[in-house]
Amino acid sequence: MIRATDGTYLLYSTHGGLEARTSTDRIAFTRSGSAFTTPPSWWKTYSADNDPWAPDISYQGGRYLMYYAVSSFGSSNSAIGVAGSSSGRAGTWTDYGIVHSTTGSSGYNAIDPNLFVDSDGKWWLSFGSWWSGLKMIRLDPSTGKQYAGDRTVYSIASRPTGTKAIEGPAVVKRNGYYYLFASYDTCCAGAGSTYKIKVGRATSPTGPYYDKNGVNLLDNGGSPVLESHGRYIGPGGQSVMSDVDGDLLVYL
Repeated sequence: MIRATDGTYLLYSTHGGLEARTSTDRIAFTRSGSAFTTPPSWWKTYSADNDPWAPDISYQGGRYLMYYAVSSFGSSNSAIGVAGSSSGRAGTWTDYGIVHSTTGSSGYNAIDPNLFVDSDGKWWLSFGSWWSGLKMIRLDPSTGKQYAGDRTVYSIASRPTGTKAIEGPAVVKRNGYYYLFASYDTCCAGAGSTYKIKVGRATSPTGPYYDKNGVNLLDNGGSPVLESHGRYIGPGGQSVMSDVDGDLLVYL
């Protein structure tokens, strides 16, 4: 979700060509179409259903950017794409192609992208889930794609023992620290979902990230932020949005 330059809230979500919703008060949202009405041709390589996931919208240099993933459930044959728009509204997006992709032998998954722009002007994209955990690459602000001067795929969080269930990273910087929020455990299982949000912090965007007990997020660390409570089951898929009245946690 983002607050557009005219004050309207724009929210995009998984499925349906990336479904769009708008709001004027951040409470009542109205369906307003989809980012894409015609799927880019490369989607079919990663999703037989042309089904994109997990859009991440931001406003950079006078245009709206959207990073998103194309995959099928349980597969690491996946890719992250990027698109741009002058208004950020449904049906106005131009796809710029693949930013990063993975195969069944990659050991990590190119899904759930999140763009972080540091105070020094450097762009970073965190992403990934399961297998060997969450990753980060440096981007070139002029293209929105991977920076040629640094091709490293940095590891920022993982669960080397037990379940590999970690996904949906989101990075923000506050008071000199970088905070990595991530979704842990099982999503999308109805009332049986165990999804939850945890966080760690670092002094560098690429880590190492530690939880409040000093446990590295690369070694099963993570301090709980939000778990199931009352009738709200399995919160996750989070991002942090800075609005006029403070920071918001936006999640599903």
